[in-house]
Amino acid sequence: MAKNGNKALGEAKKQKKDEFYTQLSDINAELRHYTQHFADKVVFCNCDDPYESNFFKYFAANFNALKLKRLIATCYAGSPVAGRQLDLFEDEPKTPEGKRRIPHKIVINEVTDVNGDGRIDLADVEWLIKNDKNVLTRLKGDGDFRSAECVELLKESDIVVTNPPFSLFREYVAQLVQYDKKFLIIGNKSALHYKEVFSLIQSNRMWTGYRGFSGGMWFNAEYEGKTEKYVNGEKLINVASIWYTNLEHKKHHEEFVFIRRYNPVDYPKYANYNAIDISKAADIPEDWDGLMGVPDTFLDRYNPDQFEIVGLGAGDLAKEIGVKKNFRGRTDVALRIDGKDKCPYSRIIIRRRK
Repeated sequence: MAKNGNKALGEAKKQKKDEFYTQLSDINAELRHYTQHFADKVVFCNCDDPYESNFFKYFAANFNALKLKRLIATCYAGSPVAGRQLDLFEDEPKTPEGKRRIPHKIVINEVTDVNGDGRIDLADVEWLIKNDKNVLTRLKGDGDFRSAECVELLKESDIVVTNPPFSLFREYVAQLVQYDKKFLIIGNKSALHYKEVFSLIQSNRMWTGYRGFSGGMWFNAEYEGKTEKYVNGEKLINVASIWYTNLEHKKHHEEFVFIRRYNPVDYPKYANYNAIDISKAADIPEDWDGLMGVPDTFLDRYNPDQFEIVGLGAGDLAKEIGVKKNFRGRTDVALRIDGKDKCPYSRIIIRRRK
């Protein structure tokens, strides 16, 4: 499925389309592990048109349950799925030509039973947007997360939760770090190999979300490419994506339980780097204190109290930790087994803390 997910992302990039709309089920599955972080906090969804975004829908519906102080959402001008993702609102403002939405922001400070139907739900949020002129306002610019307007909103927020454009992931994360924000965002799995992103993971300033690599996600997206499946008549595609965060969750400090012991047959050494190769993160041996190359899925089990991330086993970052060129002339860790050379796919170099 990851192969198909990378293909879908590649097709979207070639067509200059970068909008993958997250399903509410995936948001629910991840966000339920962070409820303790949101009390009296300002949440900012800065890539989220409330007319489409399930992130906005989630926080608006759970505004009181999470005890939010404020919810802010801003949108970028133009969208290939405008009006299709979320049918909660029907009067979305558009340009006179009706082709593109007008960038706007929504600020919600409380959700009460304003429509008088005896319960508090999304219908009250809809009523607020339609009747309270202070809730929905137009932006002066195009709603880009880098615009001055959105940066000012970022400064006043506590936690950012969204699915940012994958092609701008480096820049997006850099902005969050610059303004020292807590965040829970979705990115491509391969983004962890970006030097800027990996340095944050290595220094324990960012880690993978609760569901980790096992939580495959399906997105609503509009582009000419392979259709993975339909749900209620809506086209969904699988993209190789994962949650990234700096919010603590239970799994981040779970103690790794060792079930294997070292032997040279199951744990061969690399031909061009002094470390052993481990094909499954669960198989880290309890009696090996040297360097180890583990798959990316290790990050699901990464406890910074038990392990140190030394570096990456491929590319420029591998050069920094002393990996030599392999038989292909590339700086990737490589094995030589039974006279045959093999480069394992994507290895993170780690060692146990003493």
